[in-house]
Amino acid sequence: MFTVPTGARREEKLLVTNEVAVNFLGMESARVLSTPHLIGYLEMTARNLIKEHLPEGWDSVGTHVDLRHLAATPVGMAVRLAAEILSSGENRVVCRVEAWDEQEKVAEGIHERFVIEVARFAARVQAKAAAGSARSSASDSVVVE
Repeated sequence: MFTVPTGARREEKLLVTNEVAVNFLGMESARVLSTPHLIGYLEMTARNLIKEHLPEGWDSVGTHVDLRHLAATPVGMAVRLAAEILSSGENRVVCRVEAWDEQEKVAEGIHERFVIEVARFAARVQAKAAAGSARSSASDSVVVE
């Protein structure tokens, strides 16, 4: 079907902007790359790596993230994101993910993705959504006294 080679690697860059920084600390000088955004960008780096090795119509979705956010990265600093394939089998791919800012390593962890055929996945999602809508409509009409 397809091969996702162990050891394959990809790097991407991210500039930390206000859009990906925390804003709840109350001081502009305390704005740093948020953990949810860091995770999201590392996931996309792994996804883009895997996608390079898949046929048309196939992609991957994240199923597990185990990440340590090691250090804060201030707004204006660049981050280098990396993903490396540790193992793949059937439809499961496990990646090492890491990130470094201009001064130090800021994240490391493991990310697992599941390879899917997009059209089949979309059909299953739509069937689930339709079933959920039907249940919601039925429960909306129930009157509890």
